[in-house]
Amino acid sequence: MDMRRGSMVSTSVYEVDGDRVAHRPDVLAVEEPLEIRLCRGGQPVSAGVTMRTPGHDFELAAGYLFTEGIIRDRHDIDHMSYCVEASAEQQYNIVNVYLRPGVPVDPARLDRRSFVASSCGVCGTASLEAVRQQGLGPVAPGPRVTAAVLARLPAVLREHQPLFARTGGVHAAAVFDPEGRLVVTREDVGRHNAVDKVIGERLLAGSLPLTDAVLLLSGRASFEVVQKALAAGIPIVCAVSAPSSLAVDLTRKFGMTLVGFLRGDRFNVYSGAERLAGRSFVTHEEI
Repeated sequence: MDMRRGSMVSTSVYEVDGDRVAHRPDVLAVEEPLEIRLCRGGQPVSAGVTMRTPGHDFELAAGYLFTEGIIRDRHDIDHMSYCVEASAEQQYNIVNVYLRPGVPVDPARLDRRSFVASSCGVCGTASLEAVRQQGLGPVAPGPRVTAAVLARLPAVLREHQPLFARTGGVHAAAVFDPEGRLVVTREDVGRHNAVDKVIGERLLAGSLPLTDAVLLLSGRASFEVVQKALAAGIPIVCAVSAPSSLAVDLTRKFGMTLVGFLRGDRFNVYSGAERLAGRSFVTHEEI
């Protein structure tokens, strides 16, 4: 019997509108844990657990392992499968990733917490240094895009967010080409998972690094998602909401373009303004 969960589940709610109360059916985005296990002979080793919306789990696993620096290439993966030895309820919440013989694995990278703990402490400087220790360098020059192209991207993304349209409870990430054509989009309750899914899809398709890509986020741009974009070589990251201070620091240090509050013709450019074609930006001292 297939116990696989879908991306939505039915429920019921009391809807209150002023003095009116109505009982009606509703749908929720599913949130369940996914454990990613590495298999190289012998006992599988847990590489991490993330709370995700079921769907595109193999892409999520591949993207997570790549953006966390655990694998370097799609050829490091021999194959993936769900764990059929788990209890019936958990079979589709565990993905076994079988690595090819000889693929090195750093045990320190098998826990998301080690990313910050690997340096001098939990602070912005330590986090940026950890990125450098992961072997990541500045992105390629990448494309130049026009403001008109950027302005169209959020509307295109909204047209490809069916789960958000039904539930209002998920994030989305999308990869576009420099002309604004949609390459891939994924949804998830976790914004970092949505990013891992699109990067995992491109990884498995053999399309990394994404040196000519634009990544659009449906929410804010955090350090974590920008670091994942950097790992994939994405030079331009756009968000419909605000970036965090550490995300801005990261993009400036590694030569990325970061756009926030992208809503129609209005947006803020936090770094990498030279990639925005058709606009003149005057150099000034950082505030």
